[in-house]
Order: sequence, then structure tokens, then C-alpha cells
Amino acid sequence: MVQEAKLEDTGPGLVPASQGWFVMNVRDGRWFDKPGQGHAISLTGYDEYEAETFFPMLGMSIRVVSPGEPTGTYHWETEQEDFLVLAGEGVLIVEGEERPLKQWDFVHCPPGTKHAFAGAGEGPCVILCASSRQFQKDGPWGFYCADETAARYNASSPEDTQEFEPAHARFEPSRKIRYPGGLLPGG
Repeated sequence: MVQEAKLEDTGPGLVPASQGWFVMNVRDGRWFDKPGQGHAISLTGYDEYEAETFFPMLGMSIRVVSPGEPTGTYHWETEQEDFLVLAGEGVLIVEGEERPLKQWDFVHCPPGTKHAFAGAGEGPCVILCASSRQFQKDGPWGFYCADETAARYNASSPEDTQEFEPAHARFEPSRKIRYPGGLLPGG
């Protein structure tokens, strides 16, 4: 029988403290304020310890960005990634092209697909992000890429690199926070 996991309040929010099944409202989880990139909650572990200990097969997060804000840096990964727009409007930058997105649009990126997102429209864009972690722990995860189209949304890395720091140097560091309210539909 699989036991229920213990959830621990870390100050900024709840995170799993043991293995097992659990139920957690995302508003009670640990959020991140990502200056210039909106807000995020990593549902399946933020750092390597959490991911490998509690969620070794799947990565999942929710990203919330205002119009014009990127969700991150243009990149490709060795694993499949999938995205679902839960609310609002956005722009997908994929393989150097732009695609408008609206609520309930689903985006599938096979391994190697260069992509990034930015908010658009009148209000926040809320995106559910999911990917496999199964094969990334033992090898390269992917690559951050320089791209003209992504640069128009501040989503381009200044250079092609596997390193986090040069690809994200234009952004202030993220900070752990409690859910700030009003980001998600319904409060």
C-alpha cells in the first residue's frame, strides 16, 4: 500500500517532505517570483534533490506571465515537453516562428524543439507545463539558444549555451514566496 506523503510548510509554502501520494491546492504550494518572467510554481520539485527524490519521472509546473513577459529563455530539451494554456493569451516562439495562443491551446514539443513563451493580450497568461525527466538525470538536458524572434520578447539567450547563468543573466534571481493572490482564475 502506498502511504500518504507528508507536506511541510517551508514558509513560502508547502512542499513534500516524504514520498507517497498527496493532495495540495497550488495556492498553498511554494511559489517563485521571477522578476521579468512572472511567477511560477514547480509542482514536481524545484531543485535536483526534490525532483530526484519525489518526482523522478515527471516535471510539471504552472507559469503565470503578464503581457510582454517571457516565461523563460528560448531552449530545446532532450525530452518531450507539453504545455496547456489554462487562462489568458500568449505567444509561442517555436523554431524561430511566432504562434498566437489562447485558453485551452495545447502545445506539444518533441525532443529537440526550440521554444519559449510570452504573455499577450489584456491580462495574465497561465500555462501548465509538463515534461519527462526519465532520461535527463544522466545526460545533457538540452541547450539555451540565441534567436532573433525570441529576442523580440526578451526570451533569447545572448549566446548558445548549456549554462544557466549566461542565458538568464538579464533577469534578477527568483525568490521563494507564498502565493500572492490574484494570479490564478478564481483568486
